[in-house]
Amino acid sequence: MRGLTALMNRVVMVDSASQLLDPLAERYLSQLRVEGGLATNTLESYRRDLTKFQQYLSQHQLRMGAQISPQTVVGFLSSLKQAPLAAASIARIVSAMRGWFRFLVREDIARGNPLRDLTTAQRPVRLPRTLTRQEVTALLDLPVRPAAEDHRDRAMMELLYASGLRVSELVGLSLSQIDLNVGCLRVIGKGAKERVVPIGQMARDVLAEYVEHVRPTLLKGRSSRALFVSRRGQAMTRQAFWKLLRQRAQRAGIGKPISPHMLRHSFATHLLEGGADLRAVQAMLGHANIATTQIYTHVERSRLKQVHRQHFPRQASQRRSRA
Repeated sequence: MRGLTALMNRVVMVDSASQLLDPLAERYLSQLRVEGGLATNTLESYRRDLTKFQQYLSQHQLRMGAQISPQTVVGFLSSLKQAPLAAASIARIVSAMRGWFRFLVREDIARGNPLRDLTTAQRPVRLPRTLTRQEVTALLDLPVRPAAEDHRDRAMMELLYASGLRVSELVGLSLSQIDLNVGCLRVIGKGAKERVVPIGQMARDVLAEYVEHVRPTLLKGRSSRALFVSRRGQAMTRQAFWKLLRQRAQRAGIGKPISPHMLRHSFATHLLEGGADLRAVQAMLGHANIATTQIYTHVERSRLKQVHRQHFPRQASQRRSRA
């Protein structure tokens, strides 16, 4: 009986500590999902951000739909910095709040947006981490082991680099989304937006071999819509792909931490280094805003500066003169 009482007390404590989001805010998130087509992960991030704001308001006896002053917003943001939260996380929370207050004004619930005149510090540009061409080659050209899984893993690696897919898009591919004759993929990206991505001949060859010979071996007569499957006939998961990527990176002698997104970054960077048009890269990556794609031009410029510093003759003569 004592154990049951302790368990019930813990349940009460958890319930009191957790706080459901205001129904009006849930309505706003539903509108973003239906009309804005935002991805589930983005909506969950916004829900967590608005919950933080709601908890702060509750501490000051205010409600989410109340008339909020700019001073209250500034106080909330100051509390986040003291937490402390990373600048990128605070910037995302500010973005969620801006949309939330625009919704309140549009619905005639609030008279004004307290964030309208608020200026926030500009986020520092974080250059995406990429693999060198030599590292990509080492990763993709690993000797293939006899196991069917190793052939599948090689096909996944080759396709990820050849198309610049997100890992969720890669593991979510169905057999009907690939056209090996034309050499392209039909991808369902963020916000259920569809795009067509071309793939090169090498990726087509490896993928064709996988579909024709390896995939049936893994399925063992079972049916599946998924393109990439496990021994159990189930679709590959993001977690499983992360694990096999780390293992293959170790086999390839790549010492630095690696992630699926690094292959996506490498795809875009190497295309631009080869002279690809920025708009074409944007379309292949599925970026809604070209400003997101322009981050890769920063990578290219930073490498050009490094080459310039190392090889420009005036730089060399200046170093000698200082010596």
